[in-house]
Amino acid sequence: MQPFRTLTSVATPLDRVNVDTDQIIPKQFLKRIERTGYGEFLFFDWRKDPAFEINQPRYKGSQILVAAKNFGCGSSREHAAWALSDFGFRCVIAPSFADIFHSNAGKNGILLVTLPEDQVQTLLDRAATTEGYKLNVSLEDETLIDDQGFSAKFSIDPFRRDCLLEGLDDIGLTLRHAAALDSFEQGHNSKFWLAARSQ
Repeated sequence: MQPFRTLTSVATPLDRVNVDTDQIIPKQFLKRIERTGYGEFLFFDWRKDPAFEINQPRYKGSQILVAAKNFGCGSSREHAAWALSDFGFRCVIAPSFADIFHSNAGKNGILLVTLPEDQVQTLLDRAATTEGYKLNVSLEDETLIDDQGFSAKFSIDPFRRDCLLEGLDDIGLTLRHAAALDSFEQGHNSKFWLAARSQ
């Protein structure tokens, strides 16, 4: 997993409340067994509309998505986080997130920034009306700024913050204890080997 420290990117606005995981990645694409390749199906049904925000050339390559409240609600599919990440989004800003999506996003390297609704609305409006509108997100300082005078502090669970800063997913966290695991395995196997010989 790629570490997340600071990010400056054009911001893509998605001014819709209760965006559920079935809209993020529809169920017909859940049969894939890899974690990659989901980006092309992100918001599949909405992207049929040429006017949909993500289809606009001005947001091409954007790594920051600004959304309305209760983003990621619905089913618990981790594929929603995979699709956002595979498409290129590394940060989502919203007033609130569904709990399971919140957990899945963090485990897949996506920083979720929770801000008050009025601040998020300011970002949504600026991203929608200002060509090339960029945000700078610093996980190290837990700050978010733009070049128009907007500045906000955010907070994140310390454990999730450390994992994102170090680029550690669940496997990476486990591998941090590889030496201790190897030692346990060797001792465990030796006990069984000695027990088997004594019978």
